[in-house]
Amino acid sequence: MTLLATVFAAVICTAVWYRGAPESKMMVSVLCWIYWGASLMWLVDAIFELVQEGSSYFTPEPADMLNDLFLGLSVIALGLVVWVIVLLIKDPRGVFLRHRDSPADRAADESHTQETASADPADSGSGPDEDQN
Repeated sequence: MTLLATVFAAVICTAVWYRGAPESKMMVSVLCWIYWGASLMWLVDAIFELVQEGSSYFTPEPADMLNDLFLGLSVIALGLVVWVIVLLIKDPRGVFLRHRDSPADRAADESHTQETASADPADSGSGPDEDQN
C-alpha cells in the first residue's frame, strides 16, 4: 500500500508539473522528485520482501494493509511539508521580498533615516567637505 500511495502521488504530481512546466514558479518538480524517490524506495522494499516471503507477499493481512496505507499517507504528508519548507526558503515568487519592500515599510525606513540624520550633531556644523576661509 505504501508503494501504491506514493506512486499515485508521484503520477498526480508529475501531471501537475507537466501541465505548467515551462513557467512553473511553484517548484512542483521538487515534489515530483520527493515522491518518485519514495516510490523507488518502496519498490526496492517490495522486491526484497517478495524475494524473502514468496507468494505470501500478495496476500497481506487487513491490519498490515491498513498500517501500510497510513505509512504511505504519512510519507505523502511529509513530502508536502518538505516541499512547503523548500518553497518558503527559496521564495520563487518573491512574496517575502515584496512584503518587506512594501510602500509602508519604505516610508517607515525613510522617516527613520531622516530622524537619525537630523539628530546627528556632526551634520549641523561645518564638515571636512566645506571650504573654510
